[in-house]
Amino acid sequence: MNKLNANHPVLRGLDHLEEWLIVTLMATATLIIFVAVVHRYASGMHIPWLQDRLIRINLSWAQELCIFMFVWMAKFGAAYGVRKGIHVGIDVLVMRLPPRGKRACILFALSAGAFFTAVVGTLGAKLVWGLAHTEQVSSDLELPMWWVYLCVPLGSYLMSFRFLQVLWTFAHGGELPHHDAAQTERLTTSEEEAIAVVNRSKPGGGS
Repeated sequence: MNKLNANHPVLRGLDHLEEWLIVTLMATATLIIFVAVVHRYASGMHIPWLQDRLIRINLSWAQELCIFMFVWMAKFGAAYGVRKGIHVGIDVLVMRLPPRGKRACILFALSAGAFFTAVVGTLGAKLVWGLAHTEQVSSDLELPMWWVYLCVPLGSYLMSFRFLQVLWTFAHGGELPHHDAAQTERLTTSEEEAIAVVNRSKPGGGS
């Protein structure tokens, strides 16, 4: 997967855009929630000059905005999960199959994932198209609802593309993205040498 991306600047740009979008949405939503909570509790403090000023600040829109941001983050985060191989899956039986059977099951699963998410994206696009011809807006921010639901086709189509990307890589190289939370990166040569020096300096550590 990484080799494929390294040879395609467009794919690298898409990867960075996906990651920056998720990080930005998460960080901004967290900040807004923090400010809204502090504002709510500070507004309840019996300090006349502070309470009067805080009450004038309207943050009733914060909850709605954060909900929308987390929905967008979830849709694009799902596509990121496919690319990185961090989705939860039960593969005990698949791993016990002979090579041909295992390969066939994996290809089928990836194809089914790509097809399903493409269908969801198409249905989402039809929903967005219908909402775009109405005057429906959100209750607090009064945003056009088709803006809000636009994450469904965009995120689903991106997820379908990621399934196809993983499918292509597996079909041509037999590699699947894998994420192991317990895995640690290999020590560099300089780190190994530093640890060896420390060990030698300990009593009984050798000359």
